[in-house]
Amino acid sequence: MSYTEKARNLFLNTGTRFPPRLIWSMGLLKYSAAKVNNKLGLLGDLEASAIMEAAKEVMNGKHDDEVILDVFQTGSGTGLNMNINEVIARRASELSGIKIHPNDHVNMSQSSNDVVPTAIRVATVVEVKNRLEPALDTIISSLHDASEKYGNVIKAGRTHLRDALPITLGQELSAYEDAFIHNANSIKYLLEDVKELPIGGTAVGTGVNSHPEFGGLVIEEVSSSTGISFRGANKFRAMRLMSDIAMLSEAIKIIGINLYRLSQDIRLMFSGPFTALNEVDLPTQAEVAGSSIMPGKTNPVTAEAVLLASSQLIGLANAVSQASMLGEFELSMGIPLIGLDVLSQVNIAAEALSKFAKLVINGLQPNIDIMKKYAESSPALVTLISPILGYDKAAELGKAIMRGKSIREAMRDAGLSEEEIDEVLNVSKLTRPGIIGK
Repeated sequence: MSYTEKARNLFLNTGTRFPPRLIWSMGLLKYSAAKVNNKLGLLGDLEASAIMEAAKEVMNGKHDDEVILDVFQTGSGTGLNMNINEVIARRASELSGIKIHPNDHVNMSQSSNDVVPTAIRVATVVEVKNRLEPALDTIISSLHDASEKYGNVIKAGRTHLRDALPITLGQELSAYEDAFIHNANSIKYLLEDVKELPIGGTAVGTGVNSHPEFGGLVIEEVSSSTGISFRGANKFRAMRLMSDIAMLSEAIKIIGINLYRLSQDIRLMFSGPFTALNEVDLPTQAEVAGSSIMPGKTNPVTAEAVLLASSQLIGLANAVSQASMLGEFELSMGIPLIGLDVLSQVNIAAEALSKFAKLVINGLQPNIDIMKKYAESSPALVTLISPILGYDKAAELGKAIMRGKSIREAMRDAGLSEEEIDEVLNVSKLTRPGIIGK
């Protein structure tokens, strides 16, 4: 009975499988290891060729259904490594007509303890570069265009969900553009640490049972195959600690937090249409019914889906942090879960960013007249009278407004001239620095 068959009885069986990108990464490492071992004179031409061919099939997804061991398995990832070894050994034996051994040949110069942490890092870097970075670029571009387009659309500012001084819709959106620029910069910076690979460390980081040049040559091969410049890590660090992945995971969590805030703001602006703000329309959201019982109802469905995704990003980051603490001495014991969760984060974040940019930001239509009406009605405009009357008198004027007087009436009663009142109520001037009345 194979390792995989025996292990199924001992590991959990939740139906949670490893993502295709991690299986691809494992295949790439097995391909690279066979090629390097052959180059170093440790593996015969026939064996190496067969393993490389089988590994390419794994990379192409042809054997995904054979990677059957649950993510909730032995914490080192030995289950994943041996599952892959046995899939490749079986297929390589078929291709070559000779016996290819999963340990002696496919796993030559390797240990699960250096292979799986390496595969997770390679998979994560590739997914971030292929999916997350372009998605961040997309939402940054969409927010930039929208902030420029709506730079003169005046609306009421709100603090504590209460009326505040005017702001433009473009200014509000520019805040999120800048936030995602910072997110993108953080991801690029942290990804450099994740590019450091511990392959060649074998069981405990010393590299015993591998050729001294093995790790470096495998990294060169992986770099050549992916077009990404990977480099060697301090193997003792990168095998026992997954803190570089944990930091990247936290950076993706911050993307989720910013997405959550943006989705919530848009959702509130879209509230209504008659009993709430109704400051924006989202025509794309009308493509599906908002209710199974209320005909014609439209809901901010994409924004709400993104709120759920953002919550998941935050939860997954917490799981990665917890799993990163598992283990002692020479080994991290949360490796399989870390691999699943960080790759899930990357894919969820990329999808949420792209869909939100396309369906919400690009489709945003401000109700300009409603926004301006709210801005001109805000009692917070009395703030602008403070430099003229002083804080205490301005506070009394604010109370009069709250009792039902119009802002213009309250200003007249306070002794302001019509010219001064017009100056204060020119809300377009209130979205720029300056002291009104001076």
